[in-house]
This record gives sequence, C-alpha cells and structure tokens, in this order.
Amino acid sequence: MTRLPQHIAIIMDGNGRWATERGWDRTLGHKAGIDTVKKITSECARLGIKYLTLYTFSTENWNRPAYEIEALMNLVLNFIEMELFTDNNVRFRMVGDFKRLPESVQKKIQYMEDLTEKNDGLTMVVAMSYSSRWELTRAARKIARDVKEGRLSVDDINEETINSHLVTEFMPDPELLIRTGGELRISNYLLWQIAYSELYFCDTYWPDFDEESLHQAIASYQSRQRRFGKTEAQVEEMKNEE
Repeated sequence: MTRLPQHIAIIMDGNGRWATERGWDRTLGHKAGIDTVKKITSECARLGIKYLTLYTFSTENWNRPAYEIEALMNLVLNFIEMELFTDNNVRFRMVGDFKRLPESVQKKIQYMEDLTEKNDGLTMVVAMSYSSRWELTRAARKIARDVKEGRLSVDDINEETINSHLVTEFMPDPELLIRTGGELRISNYLLWQIAYSELYFCDTYWPDFDEESLHQAIASYQSRQRRFGKTEAQVEEMKNEE
C-alpha cells in the first residue's frame, strides 16, 4: 500500500468482442463495460489512487457504425449521472475534442465537472473524442500562435512548454498503463505522457476486469524497478541514500 501508483491510465478494450462471443449485439458489451468502470473507479478511490484516466472514445472511433456511436453516447449520458462521484469523493474531468460531442453530452459533462469540482479524492478523467495525435497537433498550434503573437520565444520552448499546452496539463503522467482485451498496442493514447509509464497488458476483456484484476496489475507494477534512464545500481544507490 506504500507503493501504489498515483495515476493509472486504462485502455478499456474488449467490450465488443465480449458481447459478440456471447452472440449479443456489440452495444451490450459497452453497457457491461460501464459496470466495470463503476467497480474499478470505486476500488481506485478506496485504495487512495489519485488519478484514473479511462480511454472511452477515440477520435478514430467516430468512424464506427452510427448506431454504435449513438449507443455509446447514450451510455455516457447515463454514466455521468451516477452517484459514484459524490459517494466516493471522486472528481470528474473530461479530456478530448469537446466540440465534436453531441450538445446533450457536452452539457452533462460540464454539469458533472461543476458538481464534483470540490471533491478532493480520486480524479477520474474520461478521455473522450481523444487521441494523442489530435492533442499534440492542438498543442503545436497553440505554441505556434503564442510565438507569432509574441507571448513566447522559440528559444524558450522546452518539455514544460509542451506539457502546459496539453489538455492533460492538470494531471501528472501515469505511472501505470493497463490495456485489457489481449491487444498489444497503445492505440494513439497518451503517447507523450506514457514515455516512462509501466505497461501492463492482459487478455481479460474489459467487462470481466474486476478488482482482483486491478490488484494483479498493481502488483506487477510494484515488482518492477523504474529507472528513468539510470542503471540498476544507480537506482539502488538512490534508495539507500533515502
């Protein structure tokens, strides 16, 4: 409990396949996935995790069948009405291309962000209509505009400049990235932020990912030595000095 990651990011994969393998419509898999979101959010809050970022809907997902997109948006409307946030002292935030979302979803998101603004436990971040390439392109445009208008010098641009222009500037980088569903790729998710994150892949579909699955991912994280470019000996020496 003294070595918990403060920020866990999750790619919630496998909803559609979970439903298809049962002979059901894919949208039922997304509905089951919402139940898993509730369980994992509650457990992260109980453990004392500070940030949980969930990849809910990518910019590429807009290319999916219209009926599936509509079903996902309706699920979001129901999801952000949950008492989960107030019962567990969870703050709700959304990152992504807000303007592409239906107006009804935009209003609900703004409502939940305002309602939970003073909650100081877990911050649950929903990445919706989000992708890293979109985010980095947006940041580059903002930096270029600042330089053009004289608010920023080219020579002063550094990593912190980029960080401060990202939609995720309010939160620390994830220490642990989990992907469910058996796929071994990042799928355009938090590419800048996970430069030194520990990656954990599992075959479990998201609807079947439970509290014990989360504990296993955290245990895997705790078994690793995070070196950040240093040697193992250097890391051990720093630990001894502490």
